[in-house]
Amino acid sequence: MMPAGRSGPLSGLRVIEFASIGPGPHCAMLLADMGAQVLRIDRQGGNGWPNPVADRGRATKVLDIRQPEGRDWCRSLAAHADVIIEGFRPGVMERLGLGPDELCKVNPRLVYARMTGWGQQGPLATTAGHDINYIALSGALAAMGKAGEPAAVPLNLVGDFGGGSMFLAFGIVAALWERERSGHGQIVDAAIIDGVASLMTMFAGLVPSGRISLDRDHNVLGGAAPFYRSYLCRDGREIAVGPLEPQFFAILLEELAIEGWENAQYIEGRWGELTGLFAAAFAREDRQHWAERFAGLDACVAPVLTLDEVPFHPHHAARQTYVERDQIWHAAPAPRFSRTPGAIADAVDADALAGSWAASAD
Repeated sequence: MMPAGRSGPLSGLRVIEFASIGPGPHCAMLLADMGAQVLRIDRQGGNGWPNPVADRGRATKVLDIRQPEGRDWCRSLAAHADVIIEGFRPGVMERLGLGPDELCKVNPRLVYARMTGWGQQGPLATTAGHDINYIALSGALAAMGKAGEPAAVPLNLVGDFGGGSMFLAFGIVAALWERERSGHGQIVDAAIIDGVASLMTMFAGLVPSGRISLDRDHNVLGGAAPFYRSYLCRDGREIAVGPLEPQFFAILLEELAIEGWENAQYIEGRWGELTGLFAAAFAREDRQHWAERFAGLDACVAPVLTLDEVPFHPHHAARQTYVERDQIWHAAPAPRFSRTPGAIADAVDADALAGSWAASAD
């Protein structure tokens, strides 16, 4: 059975997602949360990374697109779609006869969105890579970690999702907006390395202005400053401290009963001493004590929560940032809209969805 009309600002948008890993599924989830009808083409056995959160809100059709029957089914569906998302290496979809040249002939309004690490062209385009490689070549990884130690490897939030799925989603919506004027679709070449390069523009501009340094032993935003880092508490848990502004820094000093440092915040030569004072202060009490002490104050202090703790924080609870479904916590659709809010959709039957697309075109 087909579901009732979807809510959300992308209600009515039809998306074909060729199953991949990481940023492709996350982008498809974002579109589904905003009301798009997403139909995933999956291989037998899935993509190897089953994810009941990121895989939410779409229909799934298991097909072997290496066989003529599977390719024909995809071509017929593409004639009625608005967007295609694919995350294979360059040339794979062309060899399968499902590349943009062929499918956009069938449907000139199609937005064909391609998600890769290195992009469709360039010396590295056809080589393997992962998040750590893309952020390494974008200048992001070099700025992370402690001086004299190998770079600290972050979660793949920076590359796969910050530079990948978010830019893919932005590219899709931008292409759809342009289609409203031209009547034509186009190819979106979303490369993680390009997205991270864009994310680094803020730092690229602040370095020559002298506002910050990306050297690890001087990087205010990278943990070198005593007032922008985390500290261990008595119970072994952590508290995050970030009062960059002097007025907020003064509140932190007052609450920790540390005197004489009001005018020395940005004197780098004294950062080591101040780090020791902060470490000793926070180690005297448990994390919960400090969380309660700084709650509501402009000291820019917050407990470092684990993923299991996050849904129960009072701020998340008040905003309903997390929704429990099938005993799993899901982040609610973001961002929020005043008239057309997004929603986590239930899965639907793929054949019924495909049939409704075809019927609406008749």
